[in-house]
Amino acid sequence: MTLAAPHLNPVVALLGRRLRLAVIGGGPGSFIGPMHRQAARLDDRYQIVAAAMSSDAQRSVAAGAQLGLPADRCHPDALTLMATEAARADGAEVVAIMTPNDSHFPYAMAALGHGFDVICDKPMTNTLAEAAQLREKAQASGLVFCLTHNYSGYPMVRQARAMVAEGQLGEVRMVQVEYVQGGRAKPGPGRVAWKTDPARGGPSLVMGDIGTHAHQLLRFVTGQEVEQVAAELGCVVPDRTAHDFAGALLRLDGGARGSFWVTQAAAGVENSLRIRVSGSRGTLEWQQEHPQVLSFKPLDAPAQLLTPRGPGTLPLALRSTRVAAGHPEGFPEAFANLYSDAAEAIAARRAGQTPDPLALHFPNAHDGWMGMRFVDAVIRSSADGGAWTAA
Repeated sequence: MTLAAPHLNPVVALLGRRLRLAVIGGGPGSFIGPMHRQAARLDDRYQIVAAAMSSDAQRSVAAGAQLGLPADRCHPDALTLMATEAARADGAEVVAIMTPNDSHFPYAMAALGHGFDVICDKPMTNTLAEAAQLREKAQASGLVFCLTHNYSGYPMVRQARAMVAEGQLGEVRMVQVEYVQGGRAKPGPGRVAWKTDPARGGPSLVMGDIGTHAHQLLRFVTGQEVEQVAAELGCVVPDRTAHDFAGALLRLDGGARGSFWVTQAAAGVENSLRIRVSGSRGTLEWQQEHPQVLSFKPLDAPAQLLTPRGPGTLPLALRSTRVAAGHPEGFPEAFANLYSDAAEAIAARRAGQTPDPLALHFPNAHDGWMGMRFVDAVIRSSADGGAWTAA
């Protein structure tokens, strides 16, 4: 059955309490760790009960204590956390993974093996083979797996998805997506040095770090898969070996054509993720640095600027806003939408009920697998001189 009416807290309505969450990684100095923890807390659907926040045992325990956790819930490492929490009657039910890329696969596999629902930072894995194995494990387990491509949590991105699905753009014909940053415009490893190590950060720095975001945004909004790519991948900053640039022409399985451009070496640019989708009846445009506005340019009609809770807001976008029209929300709230949607799905599974279908639009293990297929295709195409390559 489905809950008949909205509740202040759907998780408490289903379970009589909040979900018990354990966090892995995201210790002192991390940017993404606080984002995960804030996202979990924002809608009050989780209680953080345990942590293993560093690869160093002493730092891990100390960081857990700084969160206010009791000593027996501050674990020295991730695997100890999972074994210990799985054995407790009041142990964690959900594990959130926010560690370097190379540990996503073993930690997520272990978490699923212990029966935990999983929330994992992107990219899901470093290799396509690992992604296929993890996808199969997640699907076979019946557990919830949420991959935090957080840009799909923005209300106006969800508005775009719903408008495309309703046919307001007509037949999708062209898609342009770009993710442009300037954090690696200077020579050197950058703020997070491990990302430049292929063994830890994956075979392509720029594709794993931001290319997977751009690819997921394209798929999320259009509902189409990338069928073929003709790509170039490499470095534009002298003396650099880790990829800081990628560009590709795209052929989508629905017949649309597209372009894809990502870089972390555009001097002065902060965090410019943008998408344009053109159909037979109009065009949508959205950019992350101005996330409250979705531009809709219908054919033979005046252009429109859509905003959260403004006229024309569709249900998928409406459920993703917490404040009245004209009050801005941003990156943390978009992140929290994924956590909150996953919480509804997890609570419904544990209660033996059917979740609200609008809560099921968060990225999952299948999306993570598709992301790694795209990364692999871009790498192969570039190595083959930009030849059209199946994705």
